[in-house]
Amino acid sequence: MPYTSLGPSYQAAVPQRSAALALALLAALTLLACLGLAAGWRSGLAMAVVVALAAATAVLAVFHARREAVQRRASGHALDGAAARFAGLLDSAMDAIITVDGEQRIVLYNRAAEKIFGWPSQQALGERLETLMPARFRARHGEHVQRFSALGTTSRRMGDGTVLYGQRANGEEFPMEASISQLETAEGRLFTVILRDVTERVRTQEELRAFASEAHAILEGEKTRIARELHDELAQSLTALKMDTIWVRDKLSGDEPVVAAKLGDMLGMLDTTVAATRRIAADLRPLLLDDLGLVAATEWLVQNFGQRTGVACTLSVDEEMELHEPYATAVFRIVQESLANVAKHAQASQVEVRIDRLPGAVELRVRDNGRGFLPATPRKPYSLGLMGLRERTQLLKGDIIIDSQPGQGTCIDVRIPVLETGAAS
Repeated sequence: MPYTSLGPSYQAAVPQRSAALALALLAALTLLACLGLAAGWRSGLAMAVVVALAAATAVLAVFHARREAVQRRASGHALDGAAARFAGLLDSAMDAIITVDGEQRIVLYNRAAEKIFGWPSQQALGERLETLMPARFRARHGEHVQRFSALGTTSRRMGDGTVLYGQRANGEEFPMEASISQLETAEGRLFTVILRDVTERVRTQEELRAFASEAHAILEGEKTRIARELHDELAQSLTALKMDTIWVRDKLSGDEPVVAAKLGDMLGMLDTTVAATRRIAADLRPLLLDDLGLVAATEWLVQNFGQRTGVACTLSVDEEMELHEPYATAVFRIVQESLANVAKHAQASQVEVRIDRLPGAVELRVRDNGRGFLPATPRKPYSLGLMGLRERTQLLKGDIIIDSQPGQGTCIDVRIPVLETGAAS
């Protein structure tokens, strides 16, 4: 059996217990001697023994009392030192650390919390945690704490991207990340929240989102220009060249079959080139989207998808629906990319597309009955389809849910908040 050294507390307890036993023994002997005197034992030796036992008992009692006092003072100093070190560790933390009791009253509040929220400890201690959050989130917070207390699980984890909002002493709201834990103590259950101010990170993300949105707008504008030039300039020039070729063919005499055959090949190539030009222009930017709106452009997209792939595709949309930019382009591109993914990977026989215009939002659903996949599976290199859908949705502060299981098809749900024309973004 390996040797294990005894801790300081055990080593100090051994002589303490020995002194207590010795004191109890001397006290018992003194009591017996006193009983002997009371019984008539009056010799000088007996008196000396009684006096000696009483003196020894008194000395040992004083020694034991002093030792106890010294040990209590040492223990108190040790506890004070441990408490001071613990407080120092809390105050040196860069994140706010707040502990509340079962009634959600603050019992621990470190220095970082003072800096973040602006409330000094003297004012914060004893207050309810709701004081540190905007009023509109207080009811939801109470429900979250009750669920966490009952189940011991939480959806809030530091660093998982979930952004909450706190409220400073001056009423200013700010974004933050949080994690929560609980501890059972003799005084009851305690909840500890670690908070991190992410104002700068959120501001940077907003700036990057605005930059990316502007870049997408510029890209769509350039695609529109190129598509318009392909359709109006190149396609029309090719059509005119085709008409001239037909005129030349018709003017040839019948004794030049080789030239006639060559002109026939040229006409076939011109037809192919005109069709390719129009297809490329439509892929870049369907002119229907600018000329007739989202509904007509989506109908064309769905019809063209069915003709190219042979997959039955249905569209459910209000014919009178109108959607201004940049939302119309975003919805069209999401449908376009979703159908492209179906054509490449799904092996489906049926696809449903649904677009609904709601007050303050637009909802989009693309569902297929294909082979499906596991969304958590790492994406393949150079596979950007789903990532592109998420990026387009996030640029407009929307939400996207991709639900799929092997053999059960795929459903893509998108909800994008829509600002009315003229509203401040």
